[in-house]
Amino acid sequence: MEKYRVSLTAEERAALERLVSVGKGAARKLTHARILLLADADAEGRADDDIVEALSVGPRTIARVRKQFVTEGFEAALLRKKQPPRPDKIKVKGNIEQELVRIACGDPPEGRCRWTLELLADELVVLGLVKKISPETVRQALKKTTSGPGSSRPGACLPRPTRSSYGGWKT
Repeated sequence: MEKYRVSLTAEERAALERLVSVGKGAARKLTHARILLLADADAEGRADDDIVEALSVGPRTIARVRKQFVTEGFEAALLRKKQPPRPDKIKVKGNIEQELVRIACGDPPEGRCRWTLELLADELVVLGLVKKISPETVRQALKKTTSGPGSSRPGACLPRPTRSSYGGWKT
């Protein structure tokens, strides 16, 4: 593994010492500050094994903090990386949801007795409503609409009439 040499300026060292002495802040930030202080080559930088023993952190953490300091800078080594923006979790909205429910409540394809989640997902792709969609996303969308013949509440698909206990038909 390549070892990066940490060389702190006087201002960076003072800021890290102040941060560690106050002791208030995120545990990760304080640990990274301690790692940088102990790894500083200008102030008799310790070996990674000594830092592991002193701070009870893994050698990979030390290597990662050294690398971040050298390649990305002082702030990047201390602060957490921002998570990349996540795409909208729900792909099935509005017209797509209506079409999905219409398909699910309709007759299944030739040779099938009922729609499966995989068939519904494939049908949405074939119709060009989405580029790709997983069966789990289809399941969550149908669950949200409480569709299905076994549902206790009326949802997207109306329940079929069932025989009641007294012999008449219940709708």
